[in-house]
Amino acid sequence: MQTLAKPTLNKHSSRFEQPLKVVALGDSLVYGFGDPIGGGWVERLRRSWMEADDHILYNLGIRGDRVAQVSERLEQEFRYRGEIRNRVPDLILLSVGVNDTPRLGRPDGKSFTDFELFQTQIINLLEQAQQLCPILFVGMVPVNEEKMPFLDCLYFNHFDQYRYKEFTKHACQARQIPYLDLFELWQHRGDEWVRSHLGDDGLHPNVAGYKALLDDVLNWHPLQSLALRVGIA
Repeated sequence: MQTLAKPTLNKHSSRFEQPLKVVALGDSLVYGFGDPIGGGWVERLRRSWMEADDHILYNLGIRGDRVAQVSERLEQEFRYRGEIRNRVPDLILLSVGVNDTPRLGRPDGKSFTDFELFQTQIINLLEQAQQLCPILFVGMVPVNEEKMPFLDCLYFNHFDQYRYKEFTKHACQARQIPYLDLFELWQHRGDEWVRSHLGDDGLHPNVAGYKALLDDVLNWHPLQSLALRVGIA
């Protein structure tokens, strides 16, 4: 079975002792906005781990965060989660980037985060995170373009989502960071499926969407391999 990227694991492999400590950092997709029943995929994952094991998962998602904001709080959030015998986390789940992609004011308006700036920021975030512990990156889901604008001013669209996620994906691959391409995975299921798994705002998954997202994460080989390694399967 596929394992986490060896250079990352080898650097930090001595940390993988039970109970596993994981922090999930990112935006509203991490926070779980739109899932009043299960609290989102991170909360659902946390509950599933609690049923069988003592493993710890911290949800550090903040609605509206872009890559720059996650970078600003990354190391402090990471260090503050060392309260159990001062042991810092073993793994970071990163999921951020969609809030950088929209156009402002109109469909062809200025990008919220300039694409060239985004490239620099995402590289800095990945390299900063790699200095702390192993990383798994969970990508963005496609929006429902027919529901735009979001908050009457943000025009999310598939074209820009694709550009930003592709750069993130390749930046992860270049650093041997596993990347879960939810954008591609969900789009392959068809427009009707995507629309039925997004909320009324067209941006956030609904309850069914977060259930599907959790299944996608749990069926992802890098997480499966990690689960087997530390006994959380």
